[in-house]
Amino acid sequence: MSTPPFTTVSGLSALDGIRHGFFGRQGGVSTGLYESLNIGQGSDDDAQAIRDNRDLIRDAMAAEKLLSCFQVHSAKVVTVTEPWHTRPQADAMVTDVSGLALCILSADCVPVLFADADARIIGAAHAGWKGALSGVCEATVEAMEAQGAARDNIVAGIGPAIQQASYEVGPEFRDTFVGEHEWTDRLFKAGREDRSHFDLTGYVETVLRREGLKSVDNLGHDTCAMEGDYFSNRRRNHRGEEDYGRNGSVIVLGD
Repeated sequence: MSTPPFTTVSGLSALDGIRHGFFGRQGGVSTGLYESLNIGQGSDDDAQAIRDNRDLIRDAMAAEKLLSCFQVHSAKVVTVTEPWHTRPQADAMVTDVSGLALCILSADCVPVLFADADARIIGAAHAGWKGALSGVCEATVEAMEAQGAARDNIVAGIGPAIQQASYEVGPEFRDTFVGEHEWTDRLFKAGREDRSHFDLTGYVETVLRREGLKSVDNLGHDTCAMEGDYFSNRRRNHRGEEDYGRNGSVIVLGD
């Protein structure tokens, strides 16, 4: 079977010894609602199809193992030293071990990939609004530093996620963010009645830039609007569908 398509960002692509890719819904073996590259172990898709799809991504990244967490919308980070059999409950991973591909699952939430090529340390974070507000991106940077990375040498890439035009929220959501960080007021655009549209990837990008990283790329792909390319939970909810697939965002150290 051919390699599934994936997208990259320039900052991470320029680094020696590091491979990454943002995978969508194309190039896999799943059918129906999950067509076709669903890698969500928490979905109701056929288990063998999920394993086959994950193997396709692992091979595309020339990795030995593809690892993802049981994501719980937290700021918890795990340091990966070897493959696991039971997924830890966490929303970010860091490692300095070659061949272990860190994979974030998402279907509107923000996937972020990190790398310090000199220190040979990589990270990956799942930043839904709860995790982002709780500090999952900052915690990932700190965990990389604990392994020997330098934050001013970390390159980050923000992958496909729900974009502002598709992300309508209520006034209580806006109050939560502005109450925590007054500067987030500029990330809300007035919508119908008392609703707003929130720039979640803009929030993540701003946080990362405030962390003093070397560079931050924002892919800008809208998972909700780009139906042919990505799975989306928000789109699933609008249509009343019973389930949805997950996109994969992956980074791996080469030998």
